[in-house]
Amino acid sequence: MSDRAPLDVGDARGQGRQQSDPVVAYTAELRAALVGPARVKSRMVAEIHDGLLDATDAYVGEGVPRAEAARRAVRDFGTVAELVPECQRELTVAQTRHTARAAARCVPFLLVCWALTRTAVGPAAAPLALLAAVSTVLAAVTLAATGGALARRFPSPRALPRVVAWTGTGASLGMAVATLALACTAFLTAQWPLLVLAGALSAASHAVLSTSVRVCRRCPAPAADPLDGTLPG
Repeated sequence: MSDRAPLDVGDARGQGRQQSDPVVAYTAELRAALVGPARVKSRMVAEIHDGLLDATDAYVGEGVPRAEAARRAVRDFGTVAELVPECQRELTVAQTRHTARAAARCVPFLLVCWALTRTAVGPAAAPLALLAAVSTVLAAVTLAATGGALARRFPSPRALPRVVAWTGTGASLGMAVATLALACTAFLTAQWPLLVLAGALSAASHAVLSTSVRVCRRCPAPAADPLDGTLPG
């Protein structure tokens, strides 16, 4: 039976092992230091954990006791502080793309919301169309700049994650304000069912985008290429 330590330990015995096992402690510290999409972060930490276990097994194969082998494997990987910047760069880009996809998912909600409110309130529905346009541009530009042929030919600007985070925040706040405005307006018109439905769609758009932009704002700015200030490829 393998004596490899599990990556996730939740009971009291596991917590005690985390304190004594250098590999588990290292990956736990790394996980706590990183910010980004949960699935991508979990995969990244799991890969590093497996790499540490492979290095540990290699030392054990040379006759080194497992506890000492684990300490050597961790030492060979470098400190968490040394590893975090490169890992966080990838996570920041991943979170930026995640936010762009969230913005893209909002567009259908907002377009239906705009169509419903245009019937009830006329030109006053224009801000919803504007929010849909902002979400579309945010998604298209971000996805093009961080993936595909364009990203392979031109490095992504270092400021892009910050621009996406705060543009997305503005769009998300606009959706929340639209939801409140529609809820208040519903009491003043006979077409209130349309406005209630539109408010629900606007609230759904806000829910889709707000969580992603909140994580995006927390992501540290990735390290810049000293020659051109872009994200390293």
